[in-house]
Amino acid sequence: MTLPSHDTLTAETTDVLRRLGVDALSADGDLPAHSPVTGGELGRLRATTPDEVTAAVAAAHDAFLEWRTVPAPARGQLVRELGLLLREHKEDLGALVSIEAGKIRSEGLGEVQEMIDICDLAVGLSRQLTGLTIASERPGHRMMEQWHPLGVVGIISAFNFPVAVWSWNAALALVCGDPVVWKPSEKTMLTALGCQALVREAIRRVGAPEALSTVILGDAAVGERLVDDPRVALLSATGSTRMGKAVAPRVAARFGKLLLELGGNNAAVVAPSADLDLAVRGIVFSAAGTAGQRCTTLRRVIAHESIVEDLVTRLTAAYETLPIGSPLADGTLVGPLVDEASYRGYSDAIAKAKANGGTVLVGDERVLADEAPDAFYVRPTLVRMPTQSEIVQTETFAPILYVMTYRDFDEALEMHNDVPQGLSSSIFTLNVREAERFVAADGSDCGIANVNIGPSGAEIGGAFGGEKETGGGRESGSDAWRAYMRRTTNTINYSTELPLAQGVEFGV
Repeated sequence: MTLPSHDTLTAETTDVLRRLGVDALSADGDLPAHSPVTGGELGRLRATTPDEVTAAVAAAHDAFLEWRTVPAPARGQLVRELGLLLREHKEDLGALVSIEAGKIRSEGLGEVQEMIDICDLAVGLSRQLTGLTIASERPGHRMMEQWHPLGVVGIISAFNFPVAVWSWNAALALVCGDPVVWKPSEKTMLTALGCQALVREAIRRVGAPEALSTVILGDAAVGERLVDDPRVALLSATGSTRMGKAVAPRVAARFGKLLLELGGNNAAVVAPSADLDLAVRGIVFSAAGTAGQRCTTLRRVIAHESIVEDLVTRLTAAYETLPIGSPLADGTLVGPLVDEASYRGYSDAIAKAKANGGTVLVGDERVLADEAPDAFYVRPTLVRMPTQSEIVQTETFAPILYVMTYRDFDEALEMHNDVPQGLSSSIFTLNVREAERFVAADGSDCGIANVNIGPSGAEIGGAFGGEKETGGGRESGSDAWRAYMRRTTNTINYSTELPLAQGVEFGV
């Protein structure tokens, strides 16, 4: 498959940015913006200085003092305008996701649709930020619970979902009364600037404070300034477990709130009763989609010994026919790894799997290197493993799928849960007892547990997040909005008496 020339790609990027309202690329900035499609540099951006980060947080805090008093349904109008702008610019922003993150076109567009969906959810939520009315033990008293705006929300996002994860946080934060300060991945800065241009236009349309949304660009020092600022009431960080272990104690030291979305090492249990046609489709998308660079990517298959050979034969055939190439081309299903470091991780993991007794069935191959020596396209790899060795228990952000076997269901559950991460999980079975056991308290230990679909591809209506080294955070739907607000319990005495709780007497 022919890749676009880098000059053509750069020109297309410039046109897309212009239509989104971004004019920030130059030749002399200190931050290079690359595309994994060709591996070349698209231009340069100026880094935010640490002092500018502090100033941005201060401005956001001032905006918070105003925005928190605006009625929530009126705050929802800002997010409604953002949703309309995303619909208008869906093609351009989706193309930018493909250019900068390497996602195939349908995934780039799907990510923008996810942004639109969360805006719709947040607009409805702006009229439903409800508390409880609680029965009081004291006569003539009423208790109630209220949720109030929290403060500045800092967002640190990863390259693999360069716009959707920001929108999960930003849409909810804005209707909850909170400004956002966003540090995107250094690998996907252009998509962040595109989003910022759209949210600034939404802010202008409704007359909201300009500092409700800010983007800061730079390396770890820029992120650290955001992490350590006591005016950042909530820090939402998406990335590796290593990053989370560095960030968490710093936020805890200042008693800030933390929302972590970290590593995943997701598995699919394939039972004897599984519909194998369905299972193969679900497994291949979950394992090879986004070139294996999703936190919810399927990395382990735990198949019953009675069906494993049939399953592996089908998976091998599917893997051998996956179209690999430019994510901008029609028909491509597997785009590039984001950079050379990801390719090294891919190669090293396969070497360790072989050293631990693994057999590569298909893959372990770099492709299109002659055409694009600075880009890193690989063939999705399927490995039979005798045991769940250390490399299998390690998340590798690349399209490597390990296949192992089990004899009885308790063994499958034990293997499934025997990894440090706890994000997403799935089972393919037509046995109702197995299905119900998998999603029960003594089944999957992950934040997401699916039946007869893969672990990848969550809808915004449910809370997204996981347990163990995944960090415990929840974003998007359900009651995830509560992370962006503070709770108060109110007791109102409408009587002429002053009884004390628990029968305490204190006469004065």
